Amino acid sequence: MAFIQTAPDIQEKLDILSADAQYDLSCAASCGSEAPRTRGEDDRWLYPVTLQSGGKSLMFKTLVSNVCSSDCKYCPLRAGHDTTRRCSLSPEEIVRAFVPYWRSRKVIGLFLTSGICGNADAAMERMLATAEILRTRERFRGILHLKIIPGASDAAIDRAVSLASGVSLNIETAGEKHFAKLTTRKDYLQSIIRPLKRIAALTAKGERYARVKTSTQFVVGASDETDRELVKYMGGLYDRLGMHGIYYSAYQRGLGDPSLPGEQSTVSNADLLTREHRLYQTDFLLRKYGFTSDEIGFDPQGNLPLDMDPKEAWAHSHSEHFPINVNRADKAELLRVPGLGPISVRRILKARQGGGRVRNLGDLGIKGKRAEKATAWLQI
Repeated sequence: MAFIQTAPDIQEKLDILSADAQYDLSCAASCGSEAPRTRGEDDRWLYPVTLQSGGKSLMFKTLVSNVCSSDCKYCPLRAGHDTTRRCSLSPEEIVRAFVPYWRSRKVIGLFLTSGICGNADAAMERMLATAEILRTRERFRGILHLKIIPGASDAAIDRAVSLASGVSLNIETAGEKHFAKLTTRKDYLQSIIRPLKRIAALTAKGERYARVKTSTQFVVGASDETDRELVKYMGGLYDRLGMHGIYYSAYQRGLGDPSLPGEQSTVSNADLLTREHRLYQTDFLLRKYGFTSDEIGFDPQGNLPLDMDPKEAWAHSHSEHFPINVNRADKAELLRVPGLGPISVRRILKARQGGGRVRNLGDLGIKGKRAEKATAWLQI
């Protein structure tokens, strides 16, 4: 008997496309230890976000299409790798699926990404049409994050930035040499760097769209880049392009083309996940702790140590700065102490106001392993 596969309905499309959207992290998604996503009442994936107030909420996230003409070797959705049922959503279908969630206040926003269905601007058009329907007809004023497709025209980028509250374009790896190992159909300078610079110019401080948050993502370990190379690019993305956030996704073997460096690597998946964690810690040092990319330490192979967090590694290699007097050190000095984060430092500085003294970290709610680690580097 012949098997006839019928075209998927909207619910089936959402099941397929929301699951395939898991490979893209570059939104305001949480980077913490909590579950990276949760199922809604109808089994659609919702993604946690951290609000400016410090609270949590959920984002509705889906691919517009998992049809893709690109050959990114790390991606399960790449052209020619037909293990996935291919489908696309129309702008009206996306709106029809999302609006009930938004109106019932189950989510605060929408994240749209897509495979390169046709060419870059054709893929962008479905997302942009969806965004315009939401912003105009539905009067949606919530969070709207749009993925910029590699190679998108300036006109498409400009339109996306005008409609979105956040945009992202994945840089994927550290530089042209490594990028060439991931794909043969995208040009690093034209497909990635040119649009990243365009986004940066439109969203720079003082510009019309400065309110729009920008982010990107590295696929860690798909190529054979070192952490030193990644951190160098990390510093440039923050310092020169004004990026608001960078995401790191550890490549897990089994998804990619056998020729991919990551598929041939002997590094375990567990160590790759630890490497991802160390890169997030390094990212925090650059964004929150006042470190520069030049201050980050690496092993002889150019990688971050897996057995120690990067701030503690820096402290061990700069022992001349320690111990730091907890009652005299300024904010910048305290932020260099292993075990102390921005919240702990604020508590210390507040306790010292008006001539007060810190006599025990436990009195400030700094306890357990964090306190034990910090005390080893402090003079109290």
